[in-house]
Amino acid sequence: MMDPIARFPDLDGASVYITGGGSGVGAALTDGFLAQGAQVAFIGRSDASGFVEEMRSKHGRAPLFLQGDMTDTDVLHATMTEAARTHGPLTVLINNAANDQRHTLQDTTSAFWDQMIEVNLKAYFFACQEAARQMGETGGAIVNFSSVSYMMGNAGYPVYTTANAGITGMTRSLARELGPNNIRVNALAPGWVLTQKQMDKWATPEDLAAHLDRQCLKEHLAPADMVEPTLFLASRASRAMTGQCMVVDGGVVVTG
Repeated sequence: MMDPIARFPDLDGASVYITGGGSGVGAALTDGFLAQGAQVAFIGRSDASGFVEEMRSKHGRAPLFLQGDMTDTDVLHATMTEAARTHGPLTVLINNAANDQRHTLQDTTSAFWDQMIEVNLKAYFFACQEAARQMGETGGAIVNFSSVSYMMGNAGYPVYTTANAGITGMTRSLARELGPNNIRVNALAPGWVLTQKQMDKWATPEDLAAHLDRQCLKEHLAPADMVEPTLFLASRASRAMTGQCMVVDGGVVVTG
């Protein structure tokens, strides 16, 4: 990750929980919050002990890695409770983990639909539920990662785009419900962020060139480009923002 440009003093000491915080964009987010002085916990299915030690070496303290399947609501809530025992009740939730596996309408089975919705929408909802319980009336910030893919009307992963549209709708409803408790709920919609997974699986030279042609800014997006927008939404720098979907895509889609 690049060195942080902006400082958000209110995030120093914040209790932060990130889904999928050990790889890809999530790892950049963990790194970014640690750089602000936050206490970070994250859930992931794969072993992230090497990343944890990397962060310990870089920041002088390690994030709390809680291995588990976030689609199991009991496991998800248990890890969030453990994070609160270690770092204090959550003040920031980042719903980041997602699965954009390619598929078509005709290929989709009922079991695959359930699996994709559990990862890309259900886990987000129940993470918000537990975060709101912990935040109580003291307040806090929730950032739900969506995607511009549904705004673009992209083909190739219709359950994923359906879930991302659902994330935006959920964000707006929860912002209204939780606002009286001083809990802000916003979404962040990245463009095509070139994680190692994207490069290994789907980023052909032709598709990369075509997408870059659609961007106003002629530079591909990296995980680090998502960090400071997320920090902004998590901090009191955005204290008057809730129920919004902020696009960070290099200028492909236009909102408003």
